[in-house]
Order: sequence, then C-alpha cells, then structure tokens
Amino acid sequence: MTTSSSKKLRAPINGRLVTILSIDGGGIRGIIPAKILEFLESELQKLDGDDARIADYFDVVAGTSTGGLVTAMLTAPDAENRPLFAAKDIAPFYVQNGLKIFPKSGLLGSVGALVGPKYDGEYLRKLLRDALGQTRLHHTLTKVVIPTFDIKNMQPTIFSSYEVKNVGYKNALLSDICIATSAAPTYFPPHHFTDTDDSGHSWDFNLIDGGVAANNPTLVAVREVTKEVVRGSEDFFPIQPLDCTKLLVISLGTGNAKREEKYTAEMASKWGVVNWIIQGNSTPIIDIYNQASADMVDYFLSVLFQALRSQQNYLRIQADNLTGDNSAVDVATEDNLNDLVGIGEGLLNAPFSRINLQTGNTEPVIGGGTNQDILIKFAKMLSDEQKFRQSKSLQKN
Repeated sequence: MTTSSSKKLRAPINGRLVTILSIDGGGIRGIIPAKILEFLESELQKLDGDDARIADYFDVVAGTSTGGLVTAMLTAPDAENRPLFAAKDIAPFYVQNGLKIFPKSGLLGSVGALVGPKYDGEYLRKLLRDALGQTRLHHTLTKVVIPTFDIKNMQPTIFSSYEVKNVGYKNALLSDICIATSAAPTYFPPHHFTDTDDSGHSWDFNLIDGGVAANNPTLVAVREVTKEVVRGSEDFFPIQPLDCTKLLVISLGTGNAKREEKYTAEMASKWGVVNWIIQGNSTPIIDIYNQASADMVDYFLSVLFQALRSQQNYLRIQADNLTGDNSAVDVATEDNLNDLVGIGEGLLNAPFSRINLQTGNTEPVIGGGTNQDILIKFAKMLSDEQKFRQSKSLQKN
C-alpha cells in the first residue's frame, strides 16, 4: 500500500495538467455529489491503493455552501495528516446529521423566514467547530477555494489558499469559513467573526452563503489558478501560458428541478415579497438566483473548452430532474434522505451529457456512455498525472 508521505500532491510544476474539483451549493442535496465522489475515490483506490483520497489528486478543491462543507471534509487533515473524511463517509454524515441541521419545525416553521432565519444554525455550528477544531485555511491538504458574500461591504469574499500569503487575515478557521459559506439567507443567520494576521492587521467579516455570488464555484477556482500563473508562481511556471488544454476540471452539481417547470410567469405575476420567499418547501428567489449562477458558469466553461477543442478535459455532472421534496435544500426526512442517496447513485448510470450551446439544455452525448464510464476515464487521467508528477519529482532529486 502507498504510504501517506508518498501521497502528497506534487505541484503542477512537476506535471502536465492543473486539476480542479468543484462542488455546488444546495443544502441537504450535498448527498448527490457525495455519491459521485464516493465512486470516483473508489476508482482511484483500484488504481493506486486503499489509502488513495480525493485530496491526493486535485490541485484545487472548490466548494460553495454545502459544497464548501464537502470541500473541508475532503481536505482538512486528521491527526495523521490525512483527509478527515473519506469520500464514502460524506453521504452517511449528511444522513446522520441532516434532520438535526434542518429540524422539521425550524424556529417557527416556514413562517419563521418572515421574521427571522428558519433555523438557528446552532447544531451546524457546533458540528463544524467539533469536527474542524483549530484547523485554518492554510492547513488543508491541497489548495481550497470557498466563496462567501460580505453583506457589510456588499462584495464577494473568497477564501482561497492562494491568497493566504498575500492577505493573512483571510487565513481564518476552516469552521468559520464553512459556517459563513452555508449561511443561506432566510435559512441560517449571517456569520460574523474577526480574524487577525501575524502583523496584527485584523478584518471584520459579515458573511452569508457564497451561493449568492457563485453557487457553482468552478470559475472562481479557475480564476485563482489563473492569478497564480499571471503572478509567475514557481508552482505553475512550466504550464504557462494557461489554457483549457492544461486544465482538468470536474464540476459537480447538487441537482435541480429544471424539468419540473414548477414556476410560471402567470403564477409569479401574482406574487408579492412573501410569495417569492415561500412556496411550499421552496424559496423561489433563492432557487432562481442559485440556478442562474450555476448555469452561467457551466455555459461559459462549456463554450471555452469546446472552442479550444479540449472538452474531454471538462466534466460537469448534474441532475436536472428533481421533483418535490427532492429539490428542496432543507427537507431532511428519512424518506427524502434515502431518495437523495438513490438519486446520487442513479446519476452514475445516467447518460453522460453536455450543455447544448444553442438551446442551453443539457443533452446526452451520443456514444458518450454513462457518467460512471466518464468518471472511470477521469480517474485514470488523475492517477496518470499524479504518477507523472511523482516520477518527475524523483528525477529532480
């Protein structure tokens, strides 16, 4: 079996590709990408041994909201400096804790969103504090990028491993970052904290869910890598100039109810503020903003990768057919949790699809096989890249 020390991910300077994993926001629907990651990690283990973990293969792991929590679980170190969670443990984590994070009644039931957050967030905060302890951003086992939004300064605040050396006060506790990125408006209260760098410079953060800025954080991750290349980082020098032929990107959605077509102009024309906030188990205004953000990123990257004839390096997996409770971010009943596990597993056998640049719809790729087939190919690409870097590093030594 491969030892932990030999599993350390070498910098892209030793390789041919920059590898990026991105995970959307979506509350309890984080179970869906967790099942995809479980399969990917199992394939990596077939190639490289049982100790193989997702963090060993990606230069950057990005996540928003629930995706930020998954990012932390995959990259935060345990006492042996290995990932705190194996991918196979993430979905059970959601199933075990979901109903405590999203209790059925909330504070005042659905009406609570009119007078305060639907949930107080205390259980989630304690869960993250206990799991992540004193782990800070710079401790993660690979680079991470987690978006939030500062409501005092009215601008996105991106917590990026690449920025720690330049903006020390962003080297916050990983638990604070996760609490902030998951503080969805109307669901959880905003998160306030102050962090101080080594020189005594402090910053006051007033943060909410990163989904209002980048529910699909893939483009934010690409931006962070590009900034490092522009800066002339020694980690990236051999791959300059950066283009899509040198990126390997896996972007995972948390599912949506696009095909359900549950909102119409006729229906919404009668809505006031309350209706835009509450429609059954949904919050239409947040659903719409989050979906628009995620789709625009996928559309842009699909155009870019296809234009440069490198679409084989970009994989987006998303379920567009959720209905009812399955599409909600906070329905954590036993039945719905089991449904979400099944949806994640079923997505593996769904046809591999890409966005149609003319219609904007996601359509199966003719002869493309299933998502499972494509993930097996990507696992081999990731394994080969890691082995190439290891051999290049040994040659230097």
